[in-house]
Amino acid sequence: IIHPFMPFITEELWQHIAERKDGESLMVSVFNLPAPSDKEKETVTAYEELKQIVSGVRGIRQTKNLSPRQPLALQVVVAGDADTAGITKCPALGSIITKMAVLESIDYVQQKSEGTSSFLIGTREYAVPLGALIDVEAEKQKAEAELKHLEGFLTGIRKKLGNERFVNNAPAQVVALERKKESDTLEKIAALRETLNSLGSVKK
Repeated sequence: IIHPFMPFITEELWQHIAERKDGESLMVSVFNLPAPSDKEKETVTAYEELKQIVSGVRGIRQTKNLSPRQPLALQVVVAGDADTAGITKCPALGSIITKMAVLESIDYVQQKSEGTSSFLIGTREYAVPLGALIDVEAEKQKAEAELKHLEGFLTGIRKKLGNERFVNNAPAQVVALERKKESDTLEKIAALRETLNSLGSVKK
């Protein structure tokens, strides 16, 4: 405990406590932390997801000019009955999210409701039903602009991946990263199309 504040004193004391090898010093001793358990890793992942969920809901409030005290519902879009969201693995986090994001409910759905505003954490979609709280036409315009941007981004990625010279000469991890970008962008485009559909404007 004293070492970070009085290292020269603790070094002198440490060297007189027991025999030491030549060159051995408390100053350069390695503190070996035990490897985290699977449960600990799972908890850290869940808390990281919690932070991003709260940030996502607060971001929606800010962009839609909604009161921070207005209770909202949160929908977690799952692929099926066997699919589970990260926060379900740590149920106690649900109450924390509810309080910090000012939510009235957290629902797990296979398809989000109409009139929602959504955000992605990785490839997981979260949606907040807003109903009459938002300007639908303005939301359509924003979603269409973002969709256009992502489609252009996807075109650039596919152009790069379609270049045999790049694919054959670039490091494997670089090519893998571009393929992941392509996959993630397709997920985001699909989510935006669903958002436009829920707002009553399907873009083919």
